[in-house]
Amino acid sequence: MRIFGLIGYPLSHSFSRKFFSEKFTREGINDCAYENFEISTINEFEKLIQATPSLEGLNVTIPFKQEVTGFLHWKNEVVETTGACNCIRIENGKLYGYNTDTIGFNRSLKKKLLPHHKKALVLGTGGAAKAVNYVLNHLQIEYVNVSRKPIPGISREIQYHEITEDILKSHTLIVNTTPLGMYPKTDTAPPLNYDLLGPGHYLYDLVYNPEKTLFLCKGENKGAIIENGHDMLIIQAEESWKIWNGSAP
Repeated sequence: MRIFGLIGYPLSHSFSRKFFSEKFTREGINDCAYENFEISTINEFEKLIQATPSLEGLNVTIPFKQEVTGFLHWKNEVVETTGACNCIRIENGKLYGYNTDTIGFNRSLKKKLLPHHKKALVLGTGGAAKAVNYVLNHLQIEYVNVSRKPIPGISREIQYHEITEDILKSHTLIVNTTPLGMYPKTDTAPPLNYDLLGPGHYLYDLVYNPEKTLFLCKGENKGAIIENGHDMLIIQAEESWKIWNGSAP
């Protein structure tokens, strides 16, 4: 049996296990299984790899997309650039790192992206934000990361209290990479002045559960374009499957 899985903490919100289990059933793939491997710290990762010799591939989610890179034997260009990995291929004891978040976000974002969306606010500074930043760079969209507290080493970064009316009005693309609003804490949202939003704004939330977070609802109420992370997850999952069934690297 070929084993694949997901590492992260917590995994009660996980999309991947359900997606791959249904995929295997739908496509008649009988020699594969996909498991959740919930680990509370990255220190448990090496033990997991050693204890699961039939493991061929892993997806990586919060909070380990950056920490896991230290265990990789090889990284593709995106992982090297972003410092974040969400897909690992395991072959002959070697760990090959990829980032399929960038592919998923790029394809999903562009479905509703308009020419006037030239500046973006990226809410968060974690591994998912690194993938978003990478895509925005390639799309030549100017962006600023927003965090609750200063993060050393990030040049384009401000705190929420520094978002002025001018910044919010000129940065018409707003991407939430934080878990704010994710089930079960659905009553939370990034602390923005939503009254300043309008039809020219595009709010993209990497959260997919619930389908419409409070962040997206507040934007929609002001006429903004909205999109959640569901399509992004499907795209990145299928890209992971291609990687696991290809030849490393």
